[in-house]
Amino acid sequence: MNTFTALSTSVIPNPTPVVPAQAGGLLTILNWASGIGLVLGVLGVIIVGIGMLIVWNRGQGGEHLGKLGWVLGGCIIITGAGGIVRAFV
Repeated sequence: MNTFTALSTSVIPNPTPVVPAQAGGLLTILNWASGIGLVLGVLGVIIVGIGMLIVWNRGQGGEHLGKLGWVLGGCIIITGAGGIVRAFV
């Protein structure tokens, strides 16, 4: 172990985040928002899939892949929101 590593581990604090008791209502709202967002994401995937099936006979099904990408991207962001914020904090 070099001097820099020993110095940096002894000087830099490593706080452990603790949720205050007063944040219970906020956590409930965040849980509801996350759940509703995921339900809407699943509904969006279903709607895009139906749209792809309808226009498939016309040869335009590929245009909906962009929409599907946006919906799936939104689902990924909703699911990983906690981790994304935690990475920046």
